[in-house]
Amino acid sequence: MVLVHIVLFKFRADVGNAVKQEFLSQIKTLKSLSCVKSQRLVAGGPSITTPIERSKGFQYALVSYHEDRKALAEYQASSEHERVTSTYFIPYKEDLVRFDFETDQADETLLGF
Repeated sequence: MVLVHIVLFKFRADVGNAVKQEFLSQIKTLKSLSCVKSQRLVAGGPSITTPIERSKGFQYALVSYHEDRKALAEYQASSEHERVTSTYFIPYKEDLVRFDFETDQADETLLGF
C-alpha cells in the first residue's frame, strides 16, 4: 500500500509573491528525503481553479507519496521538513489543510508503483 499526503497552503493577504516563490522552491527540495517514495513529491500553485472561490483561498498544494505511516511520520519529523515549513510557511501562514490516505494495493499501479 502507498500512503498519499496532500497539503493545501493559504498565505496571509500581505505576503508577496517573492516569499511564495521561495516557499515553493524550498518545499520541492523535500522530494530528496528517503522517506518520500521514489522521490515523488510535487508542489505547485497558485491555484488556477475556476471559479477561484472553489479553492477556498488556498493558493498552493503539495502531494507526496510514502511507503507507509512510518515513512510519513519520518517525513514530518525530519529536520529538513521542519526547516522548510518553519522558515518559509509558518511565519506567513493564514491556513493549512492536510489530508493523508492509504491506497488500495490494486490502485498502486495507477500511481506508477
